[in-house]
Amino acid sequence: MSEFEQLHPSLQYHVVNTLGWSTLRPTQLAAIPPIHAGLHCLLLAPTAGGKTEAAAIPILSRMLKESWPGTSVLYICPIKALLNNLEHRLTHYAGLVGRTVEVWHGDVSQSRKKKALKEAPDILLTTPESLEAMLISVRVDRPAWFGNLRAVIVDELHAFAADDRGWHMRSVLHRLEHYMEQPLQRIGLSATVSNPAELLDWFAPVGEKCVVGSASVSTDADVTIDHVGTLENAATVISRMHRGEKRLVFCDSRSSAEQLSSMLRAKQVRTFVSHASLSASERRQAEAAFGEEKDCVIVATSTLELGIDVGDLDRVIQIDSPSTVSSFLQRMGRTGRRGGSRRNCLFLATNQDAFLLALGVTHLWSQAWVEAARPPEEPWPIAAQQILVATLERGEWPLNEVVALLTRCFPELPPDGIRLLVDHMIHEDYLNSAEGLVRIGARTEREFGRGHYRDLLASFSGAQLLTGRCGSAEIGYIDPTVLTGEDRPRLLLLAGRSWLVKEIEWSKRTVWLEPVKEGGKARWMGGARSLSRMVCQGIRVALANGTSPAVHLSQRAKIQFGALMEELAISVDAHFMSRLEGGQTRTWTFAGTKENRTYARAAGNGETRVKFDALSVLAPAAALHLGLCRGTTLPLTNEEQRTFADGIKFASAVPSDLLCRTIFARNFAVPVESQQPCIGA
Repeated sequence: MSEFEQLHPSLQYHVVNTLGWSTLRPTQLAAIPPIHAGLHCLLLAPTAGGKTEAAAIPILSRMLKESWPGTSVLYICPIKALLNNLEHRLTHYAGLVGRTVEVWHGDVSQSRKKKALKEAPDILLTTPESLEAMLISVRVDRPAWFGNLRAVIVDELHAFAADDRGWHMRSVLHRLEHYMEQPLQRIGLSATVSNPAELLDWFAPVGEKCVVGSASVSTDADVTIDHVGTLENAATVISRMHRGEKRLVFCDSRSSAEQLSSMLRAKQVRTFVSHASLSASERRQAEAAFGEEKDCVIVATSTLELGIDVGDLDRVIQIDSPSTVSSFLQRMGRTGRRGGSRRNCLFLATNQDAFLLALGVTHLWSQAWVEAARPPEEPWPIAAQQILVATLERGEWPLNEVVALLTRCFPELPPDGIRLLVDHMIHEDYLNSAEGLVRIGARTEREFGRGHYRDLLASFSGAQLLTGRCGSAEIGYIDPTVLTGEDRPRLLLLAGRSWLVKEIEWSKRTVWLEPVKEGGKARWMGGARSLSRMVCQGIRVALANGTSPAVHLSQRAKIQFGALMEELAISVDAHFMSRLEGGQTRTWTFAGTKENRTYARAAGNGETRVKFDALSVLAPAAALHLGLCRGTTLPLTNEEQRTFADGIKFASAVPSDLLCRTIFARNFAVPVESQQPCIGA
């Protein structure tokens, strides 16, 4: 029996006769036997490689063959836009065989959610945060809703694994199994990663597993780097090139996306904008433009990087550069979907640092290299969050069950540390313990209790944004820092348009806006990006050896590249290059952010702040030599711990020694066994 013939007969019929496919793609066919056998799977394919169908069709086949009742499948995505994009397609596939699909996230109306609770869909599309909200909601009958689950499909698994949302997602899946008679079959979908087996072992720690598909990187694409110098120049280039085509432009901040959108509209370019701080209706306009528009520009942040169906897209343009090869591949993969077309990406660098980063990322890509997908080390803050939400879910429960659950959710963490964490949370009144039972403590209620514990549901911190409204229309979300100062009138950029601030209702967290023709500024708080050692080494090799034939440089870029090669004079064999700057020595290590932070801290001996970035360290020569030789095993001072902890949600719920492990592992190139406790811990 062929792989296709293993599918339920109804699906075989509809694939050929309704969908009109003569056959399935190789990855889709290869996924059928292991999914039918109930194995945990990781399905790999390039962007637009049919991963959704590779998972959905065999799962629908199992659903029919085994008569799965109720809500039996979860389909988890990292962003709402991807859920919205997938809803129509999955509803169509499921509807062919009499099954139903529903979507559940923060933008879905309460009336629609109530209907779903009464008429359980076969497949539920959602996010980890929405699942978490369902687990603690008194309106959800958890045994009834989750008791029939058989399988979970996690789209863009590599994106989850790259940060703490992955730990959160995996822990939520484990807690769901409390209501089930058998463990969930876990199916991950991923773009190209260099460590697929390791990623699958992390996603599904227990049970038989199978990787389906290829992890190879294709270098067949048209890639050009241009050095334009400013965002205004980038807008001019975009407005003049590729007229009549649909262009997707990626920016790496919401502020630059807003500014570029405004500039393009001023140049009479039909422009849409998408980022996380826009209202649902504004985001839907950009998402609709993918399928409906032809001659337009869609300006987006990474929210549109993931597997959204972009239809007939002609060009991808990157303002500056993403910080990873994986992200570059995802973005470029939006193109080349038409027969006879090729993937393409045009980099428009607005400064020297961005130009260098584009050189490094494209050099590694030209060598068919891509990053491994590895979750952040020492996830103690997420373990603390899971203790709190699990306690909200249970009401009160035995202390020994708390420790047992966390040990199963986080097998990578030492059990004695988990017990230390629980004891600390009881001591700090995040938990209340009496007679061997644990319940939510007064400090948790005080810090997280507002809004039905909404801020407790997400593993990441979000700024306390204000809602911008014009009449009855919600436009988006505004960082309060842009409203500070005495400047009048206050003009803002939001959704690519200029607005006058008419009134601020701080008690309702609402900013009332009125449209104006021009002016305004956009600003949101965000953290600096960290660059890996491999990307920085890619920059070094490109500067020493020249760019790959696979990467084309514009005339402006060639001039900039020649000037950099002459200025830095990088030797092919030299790993470091030093020069004097104002009485200090700048050493170009090309070692990456974590390594250079480590060198700089050792050079300062924990007392003097030494300047560094991902490519170089600036310090007195003798001190820097010491830092490069010994690395750092110095304990964190209390001030350093507070500074790093400001960027870690739930840090206050973690004992100092465990928090230091998290800080060291994520910010310094120091083995765990050589880390020192914090001073004053």
